[in-house]
Amino acid sequence: MAIKILHIVPSYKPAWVYGGTIESVARLCEGTAYAGMYVKVFTTTANGASELDVIPGKEYTVDGVQVTYFKRIFKDPYYISPALWKQLYRECKNYDVVHIHSWWNMIVIVAAFICKTKKVKMVFSPHGMMSNYILQNSNISLKRIINKIGGKKILKATRFHATSNDEYAECKNFIQSWTGFIIPNIVWLPSLKIFKTPNSIFTVLFLSRIHPKKGIELLMKAISGLHGRPLLKIAGSGDENYIEKLKQYAQELGINETTEWLGWQDREQKFDVLMHADLLALTSYNENFGNVVVESLYTATPVLISKEVGLHSFVEEHDLGWVCSTDINDINLKLTEAMNDKMKNLHVAAAGHSLVKSTFSEESLVSQYLHQYTTG
Repeated sequence: MAIKILHIVPSYKPAWVYGGTIESVARLCEGTAYAGMYVKVFTTTANGASELDVIPGKEYTVDGVQVTYFKRIFKDPYYISPALWKQLYRECKNYDVVHIHSWWNMIVIVAAFICKTKKVKMVFSPHGMMSNYILQNSNISLKRIINKIGGKKILKATRFHATSNDEYAECKNFIQSWTGFIIPNIVWLPSLKIFKTPNSIFTVLFLSRIHPKKGIELLMKAISGLHGRPLLKIAGSGDENYIEKLKQYAQELGINETTEWLGWQDREQKFDVLMHADLLALTSYNENFGNVVVESLYTATPVLISKEVGLHSFVEEHDLGWVCSTDINDINLKLTEAMNDKMKNLHVAAAGHSLVKSTFSEESLVSQYLHQYTTG
């Protein structure tokens, strides 16, 4: 029997500026819609510092999903949307479940409060917002105020969805009595013929949203201390001032001549870039899942990730790369191992693609989400 699902998310595709969360939420919506469910999305016109080229309040069909983009009044990260809240108040009882995405954002906090007041069944995906890194960095006073005025009480009315064991533990640490479940993100994986060509210089790739939490400075510093320095390729978009600081840092470290800035990569481009790298590096301070880790292994490219990346257990269990701390010396050591361990590279080339296909099958994950929507 088809169920009716409403997603509330601060931003939705094509707002790719916000990174992997946009992709994951869209894949979930599209997958459940393809499975025969009635799926709608309420979101805003947010697109970083600009607005999406849509008519606010109009419902669009976006890859099989009914999406309404509501006007936001303020820019990131404090924007609000009375129009979205009014529509939600009128409609939320019409759905079997409302799935709330993200937190510390007035759009979703008020939306969750409305659904709680209306006694609507809710699932909540934090997308990393319950991590210690997020709780202890930026706007700490505001977060405390939100908790004091009822933020935790609102969350207790939901069942949380974690994408990894680490994120599950973060949620339970935030509210001990909270109940939830673990299902990985759904990641778009195209039909792909694996064709690996040797690079004349060992190539390390960073491919993600360019943001301070990604630990890019750690990676750059570690690379600067390596013997037989690799080529570092940095792909992604972010704040231009921050990117300029990173470029200046590369000059200070003396690695600017062995660092390439590729900019934002679309779906097709990024899989090609991943396939032609020798190693994907993601030394983040916080990463609840890490979509790009799945994408890299799918292209048979091994990974070097920090223990703060949600998928570190999967990588360790299947020996698909290297896991490090956020200590520069440890990153340097693991990079050295990656550059010299031909056997592990051959193992990932042979096993990575098939392991990802079986573990992160979209059909299987959609089925798991639908099961959770109809239980609890």
